[in-house]
Amino acid sequence: MTIRENIEKMEQETLSPYATLSIHTRGREREEEPCDIRPVFQRDRDRILHCKSFRRLKNKTQVFLTPKGDHYRTRLSHTLEVSQNARTIGKALRLNEDLVEAIALGHDLGHTPFGHAGEQILDSLCPNGFHHNEQGVRIVEKLEKNGRGLNLTWEVRDGILNHQTKTMPHTLEGKIVRLSDKIAYINHDIDDAIRAQIMVEEDIPKDLRDILGHTTKERLNTLIHNIITNSIGKDDIMMSKEVGEAMLKLREFMFEHVYKNPVAKGEEVKARALLEQLYDYYLDHMELIPEKYIRMTDTGETKERIVCDYISGMTDQYAIAKFSEFFLPQAWQVDGY
Repeated sequence: MTIRENIEKMEQETLSPYATLSIHTRGREREEEPCDIRPVFQRDRDRILHCKSFRRLKNKTQVFLTPKGDHYRTRLSHTLEVSQNARTIGKALRLNEDLVEAIALGHDLGHTPFGHAGEQILDSLCPNGFHHNEQGVRIVEKLEKNGRGLNLTWEVRDGILNHQTKTMPHTLEGKIVRLSDKIAYINHDIDDAIRAQIMVEEDIPKDLRDILGHTTKERLNTLIHNIITNSIGKDDIMMSKEVGEAMLKLREFMFEHVYKNPVAKGEEVKARALLEQLYDYYLDHMELIPEKYIRMTDTGETKERIVCDYISGMTDQYAIAKFSEFFLPQAWQVDGY
């Protein structure tokens, strides 16, 4: 018996009856020889961790564009916080922690430079729209590995696709990540907003703080414990009505006071103009796009889709550098910008 088979046997003996067992995966789009050490979801986790799209998250905006300080979240640090919250919940509920982690690490692979501002502008430019969850699946299926994709399992791709508020994953592990994403960004964005001096803790409505907690640590503790307590022994992932409603109200508060705040979003108009000009420029100069993208025209992909794929994969810094290269006289260009 291989190490992988021993791990799979241990999953059957120790995990919850509602867990997604590795041996019950719906499989990959392309058949592969099993690894002798790692079950399928652990293998997927490793593929995501080592792919280029994951590494680029370190230089993609979470909320604050070009923040003055090293301690603001990026898309990568957000992803790691989602993963940690999700793993804590998954382990407590005896669900498949490898599947939880794989989905968590991959859930934001499709995000653009400049955060949601970049997503919104590409959505308006791309003929069939642009949504980062759908782009994440496109990355792992078609764009990574020079067009071969990562060939992930159905369960991981389902979790990446359905981590948005409006959709629902088909596994409990995916549902954990969906909630953990919200828990992470609401709380760390409060922390970053306080650091940016656009709000203070006391700005949060007192009734919400009384329910959820008066610090980031207390709120995380309340939300994670509440999910675990209300989901044990159930074929669902849920929160109590009081805590769930308080979290949604806190999310609404954040949209009104932080996500739409001119201090946090004051630079977005510049990011929008930058991406619009890059999009138009690449449409007229397709020869400047790497060959691995151009090859997709052979499979019927449009120029517009390919340009969106290329721009959405850029980091903030790379997008700024290409804009500077194409639109600024060389004498005006500054190293590092």
